[in-house]
Amino acid sequence: MTDTQSKEQTIPVSAADLPLHCPQPGAPLWARHPRVFLDVLKEGEAVCPYCSAHYVFTGERPKGHH
Repeated sequence: MTDTQSKEQTIPVSAADLPLHCPQPGAPLWARHPRVFLDVLKEGEAVCPYCSAHYVFTGERPKGHH
């Protein structure tokens, strides 16, 4: 694995992606781990405890969420 492959990538998510879980649909079989739901609205970002994927919320917050 090269140095650029090991660096964390930021994955933008929007209200359409909520509730957010990792791994995302369509992830390759080798990248699968137990599904974990992430609260990206609390601080505007979340990191998966299994694979360290870094999700950042973009766009308008959904109505009714605090």
